[in-house]
Amino acid sequence: MRILFIHQNFPAQYLHLATALVARGDEVVAIGGPTARALPKVPLHRYSPCPSGDIPLCHPWASDFQTKILRAEAVCATLERLLASGFRPNLVVGHPGWGELLGVKDLLPHVPVLHQVEFVYQLEGGDFDFDPEFAQTDWRVSTCLRLRRTSQLLAFHDLDWGISPTAWQASTAPAEFRHRISVIHEGINTDLIAPRANCIVELKRAGLAFRFGDEVVSFVARNLEPYRGFHRFLRMLPRLQQLRPRAHVLIVGGDGVSYGAGPAGGGTWKAQLLRELEGQLDLSRIHFVGRVSHPVLHDLFRVTACHVYLTYPFVLSWSALEAMACGSVLVASATPPVQEVIQDGENGILVDFFDGEGLAQRIADVLAEPAAFRTLAENARQTIVDRFDLKRSCLPRQIALVDRLASS
Repeated sequence: MRILFIHQNFPAQYLHLATALVARGDEVVAIGGPTARALPKVPLHRYSPCPSGDIPLCHPWASDFQTKILRAEAVCATLERLLASGFRPNLVVGHPGWGELLGVKDLLPHVPVLHQVEFVYQLEGGDFDFDPEFAQTDWRVSTCLRLRRTSQLLAFHDLDWGISPTAWQASTAPAEFRHRISVIHEGINTDLIAPRANCIVELKRAGLAFRFGDEVVSFVARNLEPYRGFHRFLRMLPRLQQLRPRAHVLIVGGDGVSYGAGPAGGGTWKAQLLRELEGQLDLSRIHFVGRVSHPVLHDLFRVTACHVYLTYPFVLSWSALEAMACGSVLVASATPPVQEVIQDGENGILVDFFDGEGLAQRIADVLAEPAAFRTLAENARQTIVDRFDLKRSCLPRQIALVDRLASS
């Protein structure tokens, strides 16, 4: 079987699936952008979305769609060369959110395409209007969001089938297309991402080392920004430090922006919030460690007494599931799709995203009596094993879906 993956940042969500297809003998080829990474035995054909270096001028509202059109044209040019070389895929797998699939059906009209339905922008009830602190009253902002949906909604009319990691994320698709979306997560390797005794997390510059049983609170995001509740978390810390003056807080994440926008005045969210909270925090017990490797991150999940995960109604972070797989006690926001995975008092603790006092109190409860919450950690681990295990659940279902579509 011949499978073509298209993703600007390949392998992205397809690392395990592409590797498994190669391992069983399929011919796997990838088309990716400048940041794509090659996998063993997977030829990678990179495209440049604007090879001339000049992006044509257009109306600001159309700039997002233009970027996607440039990617679509570059992908199709790359695909055209692949077809000329004799390559004929049985299936195309890709992410429609970047615009890369917009022209694929014109070159491969009879080849099924499997879309990664990660998240469809919502005009109401999603991330856009969730946080009143950043409420937008200018109608132009709403119109820009409406226009950003153009390529997403257009893609559904070419949808052979979709795959989405959670039911809530699948539900962001228009109702008339949801019956063609399978809910299958990318998968967590629970054999490797698991509890492990005697782990140590060292902060060499601070001369500190933490082990399981220490009063450690962890917070992780790709970038420290409001979408992942960083502002709510940091503003809660003065109260938490009053309740638990010996607790250490380890914050993992970069200073950029993955989602949403940066502060209105420029700079980083971390710098702005630290200025806002100047004099209210004991910074000797708050450690910003930047981004860390996956093994170090997993050791942090094994050591922490309480892991905090906050998010807007948006894409569910892998880090939350990996923390559960490592046996962390999670205190998380009662927002979709977190509520799809965590049941309050059974496999974690849910709090209102905006309730800083409640968040501080629940974390303090865990730190005060860690043994009383170990059942939650054990149940969290079991949830991931039962529902998100890579080898025994998610990957076999992904492969079965690929086989069904490729043979249709």
